[in-house]
Amino acid sequence: MARRKTSPDDGQSEPSFEDALAGLESIVEAMEHENLPLEDLVSHYEKGSALLKRCESILDSARERIELITLRNDSTESPAKTGNQAGALSQSESPDATDDDDIRLF
Repeated sequence: MARRKTSPDDGQSEPSFEDALAGLESIVEAMEHENLPLEDLVSHYEKGSALLKRCESILDSARERIELITLRNDSTESPAKTGNQAGALSQSESPDATDDDDIRLF
């Protein structure tokens, strides 16, 4: 799977999920453990909010892709296969089956 790469001199590309999460973690660490002036705290908060939004966006996109894959897999199941299984179940459960000693798997 191709992944969008970021380069340090390209301010236009957005960070990957891993890069955004690492950046967010370092911002939280700095805000919790360093004695920063108010202006720096506000700046860190602003950057952290942007990184959080990026992470949420990537996670939402991944969730949608997984749901589509699941739906696609569910819709491509063979109707004949499920029909045969349903037929076998209804046949073995029917009251017309008089052979009680017969072992049935389906």
